[in-house]
Amino acid sequence: MKILISADMEGATGVTWPADVLPGTPQWERCRSMFTSDVNAAALGFFDGGADAVLVNEAHWSMRNLLLEELDERIEMLTGRHKSLSMVEGVQHGDVDGIAFVGYHTGAGAEGVLAHTYLANQLTGVWLNGVRASEGLLNAQVVAEYGVPVVLVTGDDLTCVDAQGYAPAARTVAVKDHVSRYAAVCRTPARTAADIRAAAREAAALAVRHEPVRGGPFTMELEYDAEHLAAAATVVPGVARAGERRTSYTSPTMYEAIRTFKAVTTIVSAAVEEQYG
Repeated sequence: MKILISADMEGATGVTWPADVLPGTPQWERCRSMFTSDVNAAALGFFDGGADAVLVNEAHWSMRNLLLEELDERIEMLTGRHKSLSMVEGVQHGDVDGIAFVGYHTGAGAEGVLAHTYLANQLTGVWLNGVRASEGLLNAQVVAEYGVPVVLVTGDDLTCVDAQGYAPAARTVAVKDHVSRYAAVCRTPARTAADIRAAAREAAALAVRHEPVRGGPFTMELEYDAEHLAAAATVVPGVARAGERRTSYTSPTMYEAIRTFKAVTTIVSAAVEEQYG
């Protein structure tokens, strides 16, 4: 049994503030250890549950945040940017039986600690076939096309609620309770590690590959916080205006939809000026 862990940071233990997840800040250095603890606990639980291999794909910001030297020696880690499937890179090779979303968060425009979808600020909403989409929902649709189930989700309490919509059978662990976008009631790393490990051990039984799900076409609608960002996004072929601050596009598969989304967000982030957005 092989498990892929997609590891994001905003939903990690103790994280509540932008500086907690921005590479190079003192708070990021401190929170890296708690992030690593969450990931390690998940991997240990999967090994407890019978997994033979665990691959961790770093999915946050620079994708160079986890402390490799603090991980269990049986774990392999994929680190660094510019990956074909970004947050779920590794799922496409046909050898993954289940995937865990560790350190995840709610989507742009929703309540939740550090809620966003790919871009920290510029997107105020993302919809997939009319449903407001978090990164968890988008990635779950991607991995379904490879026959891989989402078996574990960790993050704040609202992230766990969100997961019920796209992976109702998955085990969930709330490492903190949402108070505001930048505040939460947090559990200690010792407690969250124990909770995550126990949940992952149970989740291992859910790691059973299924037939690939072909659910297309997929229509993505994106809402931005400024008109010029919507204009910038239409540089990507197939992306059209859907309102003053909105664009949309339709893709036949989720593989194509997520790659177009990645292209759009890359161009939009480059169109942001420091002072005026």
